[in-house]
Amino acid sequence: MSTSASTSQPMTKSRTHPRGLYTLFFTEMWERFSYYGMRALLVLFMTAAITEGGLGFSDVTATAIYGLYTAAVYVAALPGGWIADRLLGAQRAVWYGGMIIMVGHFTLAIPALPTFYLGLLFVVLGTGLLKPNISAIVGELYTDRGSSLDAGYTIFYMGINLGAMLGPLICSTLGESDRFGWHYGFAAAGIGMLFGLIQFRLTRHHLGDAARFPDHLRPDGSSKSPPRYGWLLVGIGVGLVAFITVMGLAGAITIDALSLAKVSTYIIAAIAALYFVAVYAFGELSLTEKKCVAVIIILVIAEAVFWSGFEQAGSSLNLFAQRYTDRMVFGFEIPAGWFQSLNPMFILILAPFFAAFWVHLGRRNLDPSIPAKFAFGLIQLGLGFLVIFAASKFVVAGNSVLPTWLFFTYLLHTTGELCLSPVGLSSISKLAPKRFVSQMMGIWFLGSALGNIIAGLVAGRFDPESLHDMPNLYLQIISITVFAGVLLLLFTKPIKKLMGESS
Repeated sequence: MSTSASTSQPMTKSRTHPRGLYTLFFTEMWERFSYYGMRALLVLFMTAAITEGGLGFSDVTATAIYGLYTAAVYVAALPGGWIADRLLGAQRAVWYGGMIIMVGHFTLAIPALPTFYLGLLFVVLGTGLLKPNISAIVGELYTDRGSSLDAGYTIFYMGINLGAMLGPLICSTLGESDRFGWHYGFAAAGIGMLFGLIQFRLTRHHLGDAARFPDHLRPDGSSKSPPRYGWLLVGIGVGLVAFITVMGLAGAITIDALSLAKVSTYIIAAIAALYFVAVYAFGELSLTEKKCVAVIIILVIAEAVFWSGFEQAGSSLNLFAQRYTDRMVFGFEIPAGWFQSLNPMFILILAPFFAAFWVHLGRRNLDPSIPAKFAFGLIQLGLGFLVIFAASKFVVAGNSVLPTWLFFTYLLHTTGELCLSPVGLSSISKLAPKRFVSQMMGIWFLGSALGNIIAGLVAGRFDPESLHDMPNLYLQIISITVFAGVLLLLFTKPIKKLMGESS
């Protein structure tokens, strides 16, 4: 969606970035504050005893729900992007999505089991509307599609991580305290989203017409035909979700979280596999395009493996911080959720150095290839689990461990993320056939969803009743992630040839 110079407020010589960028920066900062603040409490709240204000779920059930929830957020981004493009426009999608998210967090703040599930559903639906579309608006603010746009996204990315760092600090302080309790933490997440909505409303005019209109109402003359039955399809989808929710809450349908997570894993994997089969069979790909799509398949599999380990952060590692870590510092007990702030803090500190390092290597023609960067990410993820594997040996012996073990685990996970995650989307845009770029982006999100569900299933195996199994479980994660990384390194040259690069 292109916009005119007068309405989208592009950059001028006196302004490095459009003012609308800062509208989006703070909206996304508060949205990520609410999302990660609530996420830091989620598994802890579900596994806490009912007498402690929790739900009293087993680790297996709680982590399965966690995996389903985090995966659903990625899956919801697919229809959320379609609704914005074809029906609402991205600006209104962000506004309505933010309101639904806020309602979700305040619903979670009501101490009842039905409101817990309903709140999670609202957050999923709202995030599906807001998350993909706020990023799209950033791109529409710029007439310069080169380095200025890259810099704009970098600033926006800093807002994401600033919110992700602050959210757990505030929400965990309230949620894990005896004075307040879990539902105050959920309410704090809702207040954060409220702040984001207020500032978005007050400064929305700085966005001009950037991504304001859906495809069939474009003011630049490039309008497409409105979608037939668009709102009817949305209504059917929402109605189906509402029907299943009501039946589940009424007890007419029994939903087992663990079984649903397992089935969802196969469904998501099957959807991705069938899509690639269809593209090869009916996409009329050239030989070069077939090779590039083969590389995308490899990267999506590697991505799913990475997130299945990385997303232990909010589940098994969060429980490790609560149960087995000595969190007393000068008479103050650090809330377990605070450790969830380490990853975004490390990103804020390290991302500029990584960016400069890649540029430095590129100038000397030493920049690692895409599969090599993915391999480094997976291997560093495994090394992070090697740290917590060593710590688990002390836990099995009956000792609490110092927070430094988690500190270095998250540090290595973050350096792994910086090698893999920023490269992922850009690699899809470079490798995908032009007519399939949006669809391939959707498959990338499905890969993330698959990794999140697997992460929840893996986390459920860390049963406190079988504490002696903990080191072996971490060792399995290390073996899988490092093996995948080494395998990518060994096949880097063949993969580069598929990409059309010389060895």
